[in-house]
Amino acid sequence: MDVAGAVLGITYVILEYRASIWLWAVSIIMPIVHGLLYYNKGLYADFGMEFYYVAAAIYGYACWRWGNKDKESKHVPITHYKRSHILPSIIVGVALWAALYWFLTTCTDSRVPILDSFTTALSAVALWALAKKYVEQWLLWLVVDAVCFGLYIYKGIPFTACLYGFYTVMAVAGYLKWEKMVVNESVSR
Repeated sequence: MDVAGAVLGITYVILEYRASIWLWAVSIIMPIVHGLLYYNKGLYADFGMEFYYVAAAIYGYACWRWGNKDKESKHVPITHYKRSHILPSIIVGVALWAALYWFLTTCTDSRVPILDSFTTALSAVALWALAKKYVEQWLLWLVVDAVCFGLYIYKGIPFTACLYGFYTVMAVAGYLKWEKMVVNESVSR
């Protein structure tokens, strides 16, 4: 499961880097593999997050396929995070982190409830930002990926840890690439 998840994860991040709509197809399969792996390793919030990932993949595909398209390119443009979304995103992220932390500490035997709940909450916000094609989604993933890299080493999932190390590097590269691809920056700010 660890190796299969890593292969799917590499495929996913390459498609994301290229801003390919096919990333959403991979993101429907990948959560099943990762979900089983996380459950077996006691990463219960990460396991639960995989259900969200499947639903978010369907939402993301719909946003990219039928969202507000650029008239010239016929694609949903990459834009910047809207300022009006920053405070609600922070509130949702912190509330989700607190709720997940409470759940993990009261209902599971998790040994890493703070980090497990943090990465899961921030991933929820980052995945929404990806569905909206915001450049800054890469910065959110940078934090998630760096923390997960250390967490997965600690939990003894070496291939997935390496995958998240790769994700960390790709988050920087993806941010730089998407920044160059921004369309109509002044409209989204």
